[in-house]
Amino acid sequence: MTRRLIERRLSEIGERLRRLRVDVAIAEEQLAHLSDEADDARVRHLVSETPLSERERRDAERQVAAIARHREDLLAEVLRLEITQDELLDRMTVEG
Repeated sequence: MTRRLIERRLSEIGERLRRLRVDVAIAEEQLAHLSDEADDARVRHLVSETPLSERERRDAERQVAAIARHREDLLAEVLRLEITQDELLDRMTVEG
């Protein structure tokens, strides 16, 4: 792999990492908000014990689980790109 190609790949990875980190921050904000809503739904269900409150509690917990999975997927992609970035930097150093 030529130095120019490595530099271009590093640039692309850097840009992708910046976008992913913004996405992670957004997902974390959403997770905090949805977790608060799920806590509220649990309390409402404990107080009222109605089928509707049970459904709202389950829905809220499903949303929390979904955004948590999304956040984990984003973090896994960040890690994968950071590893690729490190490998390219090592390759650039060896070939440099």
